Amino acid sequence: MSGLLEGKHLLVTGVINHASIAFAVAKHAQEQGAQVVLTGHGRLHMVELASSRLPFPAPVIELDVTNASQLATLAERVQAHVPRLDGVLHSIAFAPSAVLGNEFLRTPWSDVSTTLQVSTYSMQALVAAVLPLMREGGAIVGLDFDASVTWPGYGWMGVAKAGLEATARYLARDLGARGVRVNLVSSGPLRTAASHGEPCFADIAATWRERAPLGWNSTSADGVARTCVALLSDWFPVTSGEIVHADGGFHTIGI
Repeated sequence: MSGLLEGKHLLVTGVINHASIAFAVAKHAQEQGAQVVLTGHGRLHMVELASSRLPFPAPVIELDVTNASQLATLAERVQAHVPRLDGVLHSIAFAPSAVLGNEFLRTPWSDVSTTLQVSTYSMQALVAAVLPLMREGGAIVGLDFDASVTWPGYGWMGVAKAGLEATARYLARDLGARGVRVNLVSSGPLRTAASHGEPCFADIAATWRERAPLGWNSTSADGVARTCVALLSDWFPVTSGEIVHADGGFHTIGI
């Protein structure tokens, strides 16, 4: 029996180590038959080490989404490993420490602009860079954290996620004619390398475990990764511009 992604070629961004959500997506994608290329920014040896722990070690290429020359050559560098792309995982976000916490009114534009460029605009920049390789259509999936409400300590990253949600909708509109679907997966809180800078993570995760109807394990990205793989497959052929919650049902619970 063939896998959900048999014969597909995917670009997976945002792998930092084997605890990354992106790593879990790459692992499940390979298990479902996909050929995967990874990107990393800085500390590429860590990404390469993570790659070695996949079922099939994947090539790693460097991508700094704020570097115009790297974006300009991305399609060419990806094509050195795969003939085309059928799917892309956007798992890129960054915020300077001043952005996180409860100093929203005091955060300088220099830090806010960095957060918005890396965490929001990068989705458009990434998609534009790889679109020449998606000649047969395909799927873009981005990782989100519910931006319909505020979260303690999340600050301007919450604004960036709201912008990401709007960006995905506009991309879905503009790319539909090319057969490219664009969706987001809104995850519950997961303990990854990126989450270590979030000052209120432990409190949010504890609340999630208590209130999510399905429960929540903040140390396992498995369920979120499976959701991403499903959206990257052909089993959501007419779904685009959507935010799929992979959060144990937490988003359905009021006060």
